[in-house]
Amino acid sequence: MTFDAIDKKLLGLLQTNSKQTNKELSIHLNLSVTAVYERIRKLEKAGVISKYVALVQKEKANKSFVAFCHIKLIQHTQDYVVKFEKEVTNLAEVMECYHISGDYDYLLKVIVSDMEAFREFMVNKLTSIDHIGSTHSMFVINEVKHTTAINM
Repeated sequence: MTFDAIDKKLLGLLQTNSKQTNKELSIHLNLSVTAVYERIRKLEKAGVISKYVALVQKEKANKSFVAFCHIKLIQHTQDYVVKFEKEVTNLAEVMECYHISGDYDYLLKVIVSDMEAFREFMVNKLTSIDHIGSTHSMFVINEVKHTTAINM
């Protein structure tokens, strides 16, 4: 899908604050409220906008310990890959999971309250998943940049 300048600006505004009313958006875009509504519906129907969420500050939710875990599977069979992906999606501590190239097979972003909770997660949840050959974890010292907005 190609975006014109107004679509790009609209998507930028929505990514900054999706709670803006169509009236507020229309003022920023110099369009009618109906035109803004129609553009948003078009973007939603096309799957460009998949959902609207509230971003929770992890510190306020007592989940400020962030770790990245590299996972290597024992084998790369379809069965092992499908089982791992199904099981890892059920772990609430895993915020993101990527199937990656390189020395490891997966990269997980894990958020918990502290080191003790991370150990508990590793011992009782993650490493109990079959077919994991090895893991390698790194802990965040300081978050330099975090955004959910895609630059249009």
